[in-house]
Order: sequence, then structure tokens, then C-alpha cells
Amino acid sequence: MPAHTSSTAGLRLSVLDQSVACAGRGEDHALRDTVELAEHCETLGYERFWVSEHHGMPTIVGTAPEVLMAAIAARTRRIRIGSAGVMLPHYSAFKVAENFRVLDALAPGRIDLGLGRAPGSDRRTAQALNPHVSGMAEDFPQQVLDLQAWVSGRPHQGVVAHPLPPSPADEPTQPSPRLHSESGPAGSTRPTHGADPTSAGSPKDDSSLDRRPEMWILGSSDYGAQLAAHLGLPYAFAYFFMDGQGVEQALDLYRSLYRPSERHPKPQATICVWALAADTDEEAELQALSRERWRVNRQRGLLGPLQRPQDVAAQGFSSEEMAVVVAPMRRKALVGSAATVRRKMEDLARSLDLDHLVVNTWAHDPAVRRHSYALLAQAFDLPMAPRVSPLEDSWKHPISTS
Repeated sequence: MPAHTSSTAGLRLSVLDQSVACAGRGEDHALRDTVELAEHCETLGYERFWVSEHHGMPTIVGTAPEVLMAAIAARTRRIRIGSAGVMLPHYSAFKVAENFRVLDALAPGRIDLGLGRAPGSDRRTAQALNPHVSGMAEDFPQQVLDLQAWVSGRPHQGVVAHPLPPSPADEPTQPSPRLHSESGPAGSTRPTHGADPTSAGSPKDDSSLDRRPEMWILGSSDYGAQLAAHLGLPYAFAYFFMDGQGVEQALDLYRSLYRPSERHPKPQATICVWALAADTDEEAELQALSRERWRVNRQRGLLGPLQRPQDVAAQGFSSEEMAVVVAPMRRKALVGSAATVRRKMEDLARSLDLDHLVVNTWAHDPAVRRHSYALLAQAFDLPMAPRVSPLEDSWKHPISTS
């Protein structure tokens, strides 16, 4: 692996939220919590807010990222909104393109289209989503190519995905307060125009398609890294899936094999980490118990809503659970006070030569989760981060581990 020279000064932060169900609250609360968290993270200065897609799970109940993104778009003005991701083998690439062209019309210049190949579900649920799912994973590269063409607004296979962005012939309108470029605020956005389906392939057609959803390839293996490199697309590695296993090789492959594209002349990579910050290391360690218990139960094939950390602490972990699951998790955990988590995140970003991290946080109490994101925003000096007051200390409870 080549030596890294990047600095973590000005490390950019984004959010992935999975709409996690919590014991004692209905699953619909998880979706409303996601929308409220998006509003909160926008005020804190986070760059992106991504939502995931899972099916048939009693823990992660965000099944329709496009619908959730529309709700978030209606409640925010600046932050980029994305899918992390749409599990493309379940769907028609054309219909996904239409969905995201609609989202781009609702939140111009703010939409990310993250794509995954994994089912995000069990085999029976995948079959229910798409009765023809068998073999679709092998067609994923072609689906991505088709989607690239359609989401850009260009004619492809004789059809065009609508709606298109405005053309120069359209009547001038007041600029949308939500209009942003992919790299900055409205003031740095170039003029955007629609595609003329009758003039496909002309130079004018190319220059008229600046505004479109930004596509990302998501993955937790070498496959996604190589595909993203081949297509010249941004790449996000799901570091939190397996506590970082395989991340160095995936990023090395992506960077070494990268083929520059017109839209992305240089590789653009990030990782999604699980992190939780609190006012003290002890408080954070208590709140992290909810996810630790979930991971232990998942290893046993038991899935359910996130449990209260106090209940997990009272139950404790067996010596085998501690040795096999919990202790390895804690060795790599980005958990602690804001200063502790910042140091660990900076060390990780530096070791992987990254200037952007996506943060995923589970906590049984939505207030704990919002407080964690606020503490990190302040610790990393995000542009709009306010001064954060300590959270009420009702969390205090002795931690039991055996």
C-alpha cells in the first residue's frame, strides 16, 4: 500500500441513517426520526445525508429510500440527500432513473444516487420484490450503464427519463433556494439546461446536462471497488459492515484501476463508519451496548428492534459472547467522548488517505443520536456547528459485561 500524505484538516463529514426500530416504539417512529435527524444534521453543517434500503427486517425498517428522500427534501434546503443505496437488481433501471429525476426536480443539484448489488434482504423477500431476480446480480454492470444514460436525461434505447432540468428556452424563473452544485453552494453552480431528445450526441447536448443526480457505487468487497473504478464513478466502502475488513485492498484497487471520466476526472472515495460520541467515554460506552447486543443476537440469527442500553447492561454478556463478538467490536469501535472519537476518526482517515467520512450512529434514544452528531460537528469545526450543551445525565447506570 502506498504511503499516505493527506492531512485530516478540514475533514468533511456526512451521515448515513438506517431508520432503526427501537424497543418500546413503533416502527413508524424510526422513519420520522430519520427525517428529523436530517433537519438536525443540516443545521450542524454535515455535507450529505444518505438513507439505506433494507427489506423484511425487524431492525432496519427503511424500505423505500426514494420516498424517504422526498420527505427529507421537503424539510431541508442545503444538505445533499442520497440513497445508500438503491439495490438495483430488484428494479428496472429506467424506473430508478425516473424516480431520481423527480427527486432532482424537487431538490435541484442536491441528489446522490448510491447503488448496491447486494439483496438487502433474505432470498424469499428478494423473490417477492422481483420474481425474476435470479441472475440479476450478474447483470448489475449493464444495469448501471443503462441507469447512467437515463439519469443524465439523454435518450437511451429510444426513451428518455423525465422530468428534465430547465432548458435555455424556458421562461426565466427565480433561482431555487435549494439549487447547489456538487461541490458548493448556489453561487458556484453553473447554468443548467435540459436535454433535447432530438439532438442527442451534439456538443450542445453534452453541455446542457450539468445538473443530474450524482451516482455512487457502494460496496463492502472488491467487486464494487473495481466496477466504480472501471466506470469512473465515486465509491463508498461500507466499513461498518465488517469493522473495516478488506477496506485497504478495496480502496487500493479503486485508486489503482481508476479510469477518469468527464464528470469525475479523479477518484472520489469515502467510507461509512459506525461512531457514537457522548459527553464522556463512560456514557458513550453505555449507549453502545444497544448495538453490541444487537450484533450478538444477529450472530445467533435473532433480529429485532434495538434494546435499551440499561436493559442490556442489566442482562450483560456471557464470557463467550464477550470473547467472540463484543471484545473484537470494542477494539475497533469509534466510541467515546467527542475528543476520543475525533482522534480515532482522524487516525482512520489519515491511514486510508481520505478527506471525507460518512457516519452511521445507532442509539435507542433519538436524543442521544442527535447529541452525538452535534458533538462531532463541534469537534470537527463543521461550518455551522453550534456550541453543544451536555445531555441530561439520565443515562447513568453501571455497565455489566458478564
